[in-house]
Amino acid sequence: MKSYSVETVFLPYKTDFPHLLLWSCLLNGFDLLSPGQMTDLLYTEKDLVTSLKDYIRAEESKLERVKWWADKLDSLSAVATQDPEGFLGHPVNAFKLMKRLNTEWADLESLVLSDTTDGFISNLTIQRQHFPTEEDQTGAAKALLRLQDTYKLDANTISTGNLPGVKHKSQMTVEDCYELGKIAYSDVDYYHTELWMAQALKQLDEGEESTIDKVTVLDYLSYAIYQQGEMERALEYTKRLLELAKYVHQRAKGNVKYFEFQLEKKKKTKKSFSLVPEKKKYEMLCRGEGIKLTPARQSRLFCRYYDNNRNPMYVLAPVKLQDEWDRPHIVRYLDIISDVEIEKIKQLAKPRLRRATISNPITGVLETASYRISKSAWLTAYEDPMIEKINQRIEDLTGLEMDTAEELQVANYGVGGQYEPHFDFGRKDEPDAFKELGTGNRIATWLFYMSDVTAGGATVFPDVGAAVWPQKGSAVFWYNLFASGEGDYSTRHAACPVLVGNKWVSNKWIHERGQEWRRPCGLNETE
Repeated sequence: MKSYSVETVFLPYKTDFPHLLLWSCLLNGFDLLSPGQMTDLLYTEKDLVTSLKDYIRAEESKLERVKWWADKLDSLSAVATQDPEGFLGHPVNAFKLMKRLNTEWADLESLVLSDTTDGFISNLTIQRQHFPTEEDQTGAAKALLRLQDTYKLDANTISTGNLPGVKHKSQMTVEDCYELGKIAYSDVDYYHTELWMAQALKQLDEGEESTIDKVTVLDYLSYAIYQQGEMERALEYTKRLLELAKYVHQRAKGNVKYFEFQLEKKKKTKKSFSLVPEKKKYEMLCRGEGIKLTPARQSRLFCRYYDNNRNPMYVLAPVKLQDEWDRPHIVRYLDIISDVEIEKIKQLAKPRLRRATISNPITGVLETASYRISKSAWLTAYEDPMIEKINQRIEDLTGLEMDTAEELQVANYGVGGQYEPHFDFGRKDEPDAFKELGTGNRIATWLFYMSDVTAGGATVFPDVGAAVWPQKGSAVFWYNLFASGEGDYSTRHAACPVLVGNKWVSNKWIHERGQEWRRPCGLNETE
């Protein structure tokens, strides 16, 4: 059925001869027209009425689509706002939120732009400047791809929402899968292009209705498979594409000939997707598949009550301390920060959270990086007595001076948030890493866990095979430098991607200056 614009209906003289004739009548009078011409006018009017009804039906259909969209979003929002963090803890929900706000609301705006409800359009246009950008939507998609790789999830598991510990199961549509595949394709990432175009095709084959057709999906899928050197499978999918396209897809026809020619000559190109060893260890540890301690080493790890050599604050109420790893020595303090303190820290930090940065080792300039995806904020002791109290607690338990330590850093890792393997201390090839602070190198790291994480989010040490899992209210501590001042390279660590949930941490980086009498220098380089 044809759809007519307002202009077409009410300015018919712009179109064909009968419409021109109607305007001639209006201008010159009906007495000049013969009965035959009058009959033509009746049919012209009939055509106009038909066009008008088509226009009305199109408008009604448009309003029905808008109403359907509003009802869908109303029910979705009602569920989501009951538990926002839990809802957005599901990676598919986070991705679909970005997709809705960046793409689908724009489509809705285009749909209703000719409507007389100018107030709504104006309001939507104003609000859209605060919506996520294309970059945000792409970032959410890439987070899903990182999770898929790290935790070895197949596309169907993610698409059906069957992730461990999820509270708000959410399924992906063909359009969602196709969007992920296109984003991977634009990054020349043919591996993920194949996975997600194959998932889109699977859902289409199972009967899911979609505006995306099989020919389009097969076009991307066959090319992605070809780019990975699998000529036979590429040929198979291209032939299927041609069957659906009634053999009129010229590029596909050429590809079939090319693939068959290459197969006959047996000149297949195969690419290696081998992982960097450290990355492989990192991802294994994130999945809980890391190196296990030997029984002998395990027997040297203890749980105990701790008062740090009878510190007055903890003589009567010692804290619970447990060993997490022996070399490097990583300890965990249990129940060391209360829920009230956690909420206060989050309250202070939330308005200031910004994309976390790293220091460029060459230029020293702070910049964002794809391997550190989180938001962070810094809290100073003078802002709130609670921050000062927490700083004092760290000093009492570690015995280290806090006056030269960095401010408390609060970090929030959403779904897919991560920080790939890195050192906290400055290495010998970075002599000016902390020169501006004037407090020496980072001697130790204290890390509060301010939330549990449903799945993923461990702190792992790839070089030694250690994995420390988030436990709300606890804190882990380790030395980055030996007593000699030399860096302990076994402390290279990473924050695994959050698979399901929301991860809040806060950390204190403690520096060398002021520790001269609290941690005397060792005589041995690795002491």
